[in-house]
Amino acid sequence: MPEQTIVPEFDADLIRRYRRSLPRYTSYPTAPHFSEDVGATEYVDEVDRTNREGDGGPISLYVHLPFCRSLCYYCGCHMMVRSRPETVEGYLARLEREIDLLAARVHGDREVVQLHWGGGTPTYLTPAQIERLGGHLRRRFRIADDAEVSLEADPRGLTTEHLEAARSVGFNRLSLGVQDLDPDVQSAIHRVQPESIVRDALEGARSSGFSSVNLDLVYGLPHQSVNRFRHTLDAVLDMAPERIALFSYAHVPSVKKHQRLISEDALPEPEEKMRIFASAVETLTDPGAAGGGYRFIGLDHFARPKDELARAQDDGTLYRNFQGYSTRAGADVYAFGISGIHQLRRLYAQNVKGLAEYRERVDSKRHPVYRGYLLSDDDEIRRQAIMELMCNLRLDKPVMEKHFGIDFDAYFSDTLERLRPLADDGLIELLPSILRVLPPGRFLLRNIAAAFDAYLARDAAGTTARPTYSQTV
Repeated sequence: MPEQTIVPEFDADLIRRYRRSLPRYTSYPTAPHFSEDVGATEYVDEVDRTNREGDGGPISLYVHLPFCRSLCYYCGCHMMVRSRPETVEGYLARLEREIDLLAARVHGDREVVQLHWGGGTPTYLTPAQIERLGGHLRRRFRIADDAEVSLEADPRGLTTEHLEAARSVGFNRLSLGVQDLDPDVQSAIHRVQPESIVRDALEGARSSGFSSVNLDLVYGLPHQSVNRFRHTLDAVLDMAPERIALFSYAHVPSVKKHQRLISEDALPEPEEKMRIFASAVETLTDPGAAGGGYRFIGLDHFARPKDELARAQDDGTLYRNFQGYSTRAGADVYAFGISGIHQLRRLYAQNVKGLAEYRERVDSKRHPVYRGYLLSDDDEIRRQAIMELMCNLRLDKPVMEKHFGIDFDAYFSDTLERLRPLADDGLIELLPSILRVLPPGRFLLRNIAAAFDAYLARDAAGTTARPTYSQTV
């Protein structure tokens, strides 16, 4: 069982030495290794294989709704600004057809234990459209009574009618985009939303019956500093959401062209960005602070000590997928809409990213997958190791050996050598039967996971351009 002491002292020198560009490991292998050599045919074969006998286990569904009312300059999501109602209506019609295509292949005994709508801004939809799409999913799939059903929302434009429509089709969790409550920061990222709007949205969600509310924050944005961000943290603690996500802003204008609208001179220096994160972790996890005492789950997620995420981590059952940390381990993820990524036991598959191509494929009754990855035995073994360390903060060698039929130390001999310097620096403890993440290692989970990544060295030595990843802190 993971240790309850979760608030390590932030060692700036240590963080500085380990700060580098690495994957977030929402999957392994990571998305840059997906190939168009794996497409809809392989996806259908894997779907049919896992559903042939009805023993595929539980299901997680993801729906991507890319539309937003305006462009936030910091955004790294696959989104588009649209105001024409017919565009949204057309997209919803294709979503329903894609849902029907998959539902026809999924064994009826399989339960949906997790459903998530992301974007974009899912609450860009009207209340009637939320009810329509939510109802369609419930008619096509068997959704468990205790399923985790979550919705991302922009507090701006969120109405009581949106919340009531979402509750009517089973949503029980809400994630609100906040980023920062400082007016200067909001102006610089083109996302102005007064604190009162966020409070109204959170209180409205609770009044409507949502059991859990998450607030998304971002550090590393223009004009942020330790002192200025503290005001946002104090306000968030006063609102007391069940969960908080504290994301690091990745400034990659070469990839996201609109980020060029952010003045690089206004961005905090790397040292200040580290201090902002350190101060935030200390503030959020301080049990003596008003509204504080959150559990630092890992990477960028915080939860109340009695929250499902914290309990799952204690039990060693926490899981991670493209939607972040999850308590629903072992579920196949099926994704609907442009850019959605499916996660099956032996395959990742991603849908096309353009509206026109998505329409064409769905209208011709084809699954809109355009690229993917078939996992090898080695990929599965390394994926499990990375998952255990990033989620449950330990890796039991005997369990891995029994499950995969390997001699752990022999199989991971090179990995263990890469981990020894991290052990010497107090990030991880290497015991005969267990690898355990130590408190300072919670800040550097991606560095620990990277020791198991067989692709990083190949990327560094390759002739093609290296994938672009965000900094670890």
